[in-house]
Amino acid sequence: MQIPRQEYSRRRKALMAQMVPNSIAVLPAAQVRTRNRDTEYPYRQDSDFQYLTGFPEPEAVAVLIPGRAHGEFVLFCRERDPERELWDGYRAGQEGAVASYGADDAFPISDIDDILPGLIEGRERVYYAMGANPEFDRRLTGWINSIRSKARLGAQPPNEFEALDHLLHDLRLYKSAAELKVMREAAKISARAHVRAMQICRPGLHEYQLEAELIHEFMRSGSRAPAYSSIVAAGRNACILHYTENTSQIRDGDLVLIDAGCELDCYASDITRTFPANGRFSAEQRAIYQLVLDAQRAAFAVIAPGRHWNEVHEASVRVITAGLIELGLLQGEVDELVAAEAYRPFYMHRVGHWLGMDVHDVGEYRVGGEWRVLEPGMLMTVEPGIYIAQDNSDVARKWRGIGVRIEDDVLVTRNGCEILTGDVPREIDEIEALMAAARSGEH
Repeated sequence: MQIPRQEYSRRRKALMAQMVPNSIAVLPAAQVRTRNRDTEYPYRQDSDFQYLTGFPEPEAVAVLIPGRAHGEFVLFCRERDPERELWDGYRAGQEGAVASYGADDAFPISDIDDILPGLIEGRERVYYAMGANPEFDRRLTGWINSIRSKARLGAQPPNEFEALDHLLHDLRLYKSAAELKVMREAAKISARAHVRAMQICRPGLHEYQLEAELIHEFMRSGSRAPAYSSIVAAGRNACILHYTENTSQIRDGDLVLIDAGCELDCYASDITRTFPANGRFSAEQRAIYQLVLDAQRAAFAVIAPGRHWNEVHEASVRVITAGLIELGLLQGEVDELVAAEAYRPFYMHRVGHWLGMDVHDVGEYRVGGEWRVLEPGMLMTVEPGIYIAQDNSDVARKWRGIGVRIEDDVLVTRNGCEILTGDVPREIDEIEALMAAARSGEH
């Protein structure tokens, strides 16, 4: 399922083609993070570093030097060390960096202070993501200053720094066939997890028990971790957008909102479904749910090449505003209420975001002050929602505490769009039928 080695080479070449002559790009790997005392968080490679190298280890630095006679891709990494590998796992070492990861040259990370300044010296421009890694910022600044200190001896420090993020993140916005293969599989795994949670849900369970079912399905299918902290929010908790405590007991009559997706080979999926804990929507829950579903359909309908990013959001806003008027939750004319953003107490977030190696993936939403035009290969979420807070005294009591969001992962294609996460039911009747079948199977 992994991205083939040739693709990493193509990515590096595509980036270097955009770099000016006589320049250098420097990317550090993600740092190991301490969880508490002498235990660490599970290691996850920096997305930009992973995108260009596929190299999974910490304590590494990738260097790209277009036109370098001795090879354009240089990798600094840890040396092989049988004693440390006995404790911490295998290392690629310098030989592995070349043989398995396509480096033209590889050096011990312990030698970087001696070697990297020499690679930087004489280059006109340095491409680097300043500010993303403060510790490495200081080291890079030190190397530059050491070159400057030798200027009287003829050393040539670089004249310009340029943010690497801008070039690299535009490349990451367009997904290749290999990336889409991984992301489709991640979407299928996450879809199975959501279906499992719907089938198992019962009043009396705790939110964390449904979270456990999600993680079980992720891991048994080859994902090593969720792409983000799973949200399992029952009842009024569904009105907290980033609720992750997942400790409440699920009650009869609650809606359960689950926002969860697995990460597979460093690529994210992101699905939200909302369903009734007891298997049947109440009249009010049904009305709000159907309105959110209609808004999502309206958003899908405007996703196509040539349409701009904000049209997707605008489509969802119009449907939700009109529906809230029809339900008596807003009063007035649709156009005026949209212009006044009267919907925002109920729908306070954007309709979606880019999706890729990061769940809120990189890529500009505006280009030259204008909303970005959609193109094939872009991948986004579409996730309208309505949240009616428990303490919202401006609405009838019957609506309070209802929170609904429906989210799918959507690829822009040549002719429109493809929904990657359609394996999880969205229609009210389908959800109720799925949950009823699960219950009937118990007897």
